[in-house]
Amino acid sequence: MDRKLNLVALIMMIFTSVFGFNNIPRSFYLMGYAAVPWYIFSGLLFFIPYAFMMAEYGSAFKNETGGIYSWLNRSVGPKYAFVTTFMWYASYIIWFVSILSGIWIVASFAIFGADLTKQLSIFGLNSTTTLGVLGVILMILFTFVATKGLNKITKIASIGGMATTLLNLVLLFGSLVIFIRNGFKFAQPIQDLATSFSVSPNPSYLSGISIASFLVFSVFAYGGIEVVGGLVDKTENPEKTFTKGVTISAIVITIGYAVGIFLIGVFTNWNFLTGQDNVHIGNFSYMCMKNFGYQLALSFNASEQLALKVGQYTSQYMGTSIFLCLTGAFFTIIYSPLKQLIEGTPKELWPRSIGKIEDGMPKNAMWLQCIIVVLFIIGVTFGGDKAEAFFLKLTLMTNVAMTIPYLLIALAFPKFKNNEKIKKSFSIFKTDFSIKFATFSTVALVGFANVATIIEPAITKRKYGDSCWMIFGPLFFTLVALSLYKRYENSKV
Repeated sequence: MDRKLNLVALIMMIFTSVFGFNNIPRSFYLMGYAAVPWYIFSGLLFFIPYAFMMAEYGSAFKNETGGIYSWLNRSVGPKYAFVTTFMWYASYIIWFVSILSGIWIVASFAIFGADLTKQLSIFGLNSTTTLGVLGVILMILFTFVATKGLNKITKIASIGGMATTLLNLVLLFGSLVIFIRNGFKFAQPIQDLATSFSVSPNPSYLSGISIASFLVFSVFAYGGIEVVGGLVDKTENPEKTFTKGVTISAIVITIGYAVGIFLIGVFTNWNFLTGQDNVHIGNFSYMCMKNFGYQLALSFNASEQLALKVGQYTSQYMGTSIFLCLTGAFFTIIYSPLKQLIEGTPKELWPRSIGKIEDGMPKNAMWLQCIIVVLFIIGVTFGGDKAEAFFLKLTLMTNVAMTIPYLLIALAFPKFKNNEKIKKSFSIFKTDFSIKFATFSTVALVGFANVATIIEPAITKRKYGDSCWMIFGPLFFTLVALSLYKRYENSKV
């Protein structure tokens, strides 16, 4: 029998599901210090109120096993709940494929301190197909381990959370050391607060639409906390532990993003690092940490050769930490969304074998999920340009679809609060004004982010097809969910 999650284990699972260390250097790359206010803004108006909503939902339905579906079913109705949960789950299939393709680049940085995946080949296959084969093997391995129970997932997620926490501590204390040793000087000078924290050094991020697209980036950086909603019933003393875990995580993650971006400027000059030919947003995080080690060594008067060596070690350390964090997040997400979809929804929606729960895990459904992801990877990897274009369209379809559930969950919150039949053992939003404000700020910010995401390709790149696919995505997943639900309703007649 699986043990219950304690506070530390829960926080680590939330941390690995939500916090992305890569978002810190990438935000600095896009906006410099000007990214800080947007992260605070998004944290205050979206993430913290949304996280508190999750805490209230979770504590009220602590005995429910269906997560999001159970919450919305009791608050609004079964059809609303199923469409939201199905749309939310579908986006993770694409996430799996993307992560399994990119995780080997992270692993390469961890082992070699550089991206050598283009040189990778097994059985005479080229690098792309080799990465596909390795992705298939990893998906099967992850599924096998995850079906062994929550204890295995918790341990791996905790390792990923600790690795990320340690990486942040290294950045924090290392940056302070560099700052002191360099005579309290910033590598990225602060001319004045108004300019440095409002105007990006990146010329591509000075227009209104580009700044709006960064707001999208900062909002999406906080996504994922709803994943742990299905773990309420697996948490020790859920009224206190789940609520406290969500609250602590929300505050720490918001502060962590803002402080982390500021610290990058202690040892990184934006113009110097981005001016190098081999630096781009895809590898900026690793080049940034390589520069961190280099500057740290130089601050102690190390030789150029030794400083370069230290820089390589810090780049490898970051690769290792991100690899462990991604692995931890993967193990949480391979289980939790599917658990909510299968356990929460009516059993008649699924074939009996798919809905079967063994040892507290939907093992058959997890293996079916594995098969679907594997087929996607094989199709994209071996299918040539047409398959790659197809996957790009799928990715565009899920860009907006994966955040629509945030809107639907937030929109249901007032009905949840006003439903006196639902016993609420814990409450953060106690007044009608606070409920409406939290709902409005969350819905408005995510809604604006989605609109900006949809129109940005059409306005800045004249890629009208991309914008159309993003609109089509939510419509397609909604129609699929409604057709499944209609089939279920007809089966009851």
